[in-house]
Amino acid sequence: MNSQPTPTSQRAPRILPGRGAWSLFSLVVLLLSAAWIWLSADPEGATTGGMIPAPRPGFLAPDFSLPDTEGNLTTLSDLRGQAVLVNLWASWCTPCQAEMPAMQRVYEEYKDQGFTILAVNATQQDSQAAAAQFALEKGLTFPILFDMDGSVARSYQMTALPSSFFILPDGTINEVIIGGPMAEALLRVRIEQLLEER
Repeated sequence: MNSQPTPTSQRAPRILPGRGAWSLFSLVVLLLSAAWIWLSADPEGATTGGMIPAPRPGFLAPDFSLPDTEGNLTTLSDLRGQAVLVNLWASWCTPCQAEMPAMQRVYEEYKDQGFTILAVNATQQDSQAAAAQFALEKGLTFPILFDMDGSVARSYQMTALPSSFFILPDGTINEVIIGGPMAEALLRVRIEQLLEER
C-alpha cells in the first residue's frame, strides 16, 4: 500500500454558491417576508389603530354602556364625532354638587355644536334614587348614567370625586381633571378646545 500525499494543486472544489445565487436567495426571502406581513395584517378598523384604552390624556377613552334615568343604555363609543365630558360624581359629593349648575349651563350652550356630557353616577357609593332626585332638583338635562357595579369607576381608575375626562371627537382623552368643583370658565375653555378638533 502506497500512501502518497495528494498534491496541493488537486484540492477539492469549493461548493459555495456565487454572488448571483445569494442575491436571488435574499430576494426570495425578502418577497416571502413581505407577503407574510401583508397576509397576516389585521383588516382596517379591526383594531384600535394602535390606541390602547386607558384613562389618561392621549389614550383612547375606555368604552362603557350604562343605563340612564329612563333605563335606556348609552354607549360612549356611539358618540364618536362629538366632544364629550365624562364626569364621575355622586349626589352626596359637595364639589360635585357645586359644579353641576356650571356644567348644565355649558351643556345648554354647546350641545347643538356637537358637545355632550355623560354624568356617570358612582352608584356603588350613592343610590340611584338620590342621584335621580338630585338631577331633578337641579334641572339637569344632560344624560345621568348609573355605574351600578363600579365597572366604569374601575376602568377610569377613579380615585376621587368628581373626576372629569374631556374626550376628543376621535375618542381620545384630551385632559383629566381630578377633584373640583370646575369653574365655568375652565369648562368653556376645555369644551372649545375639544370642539376645535371636530
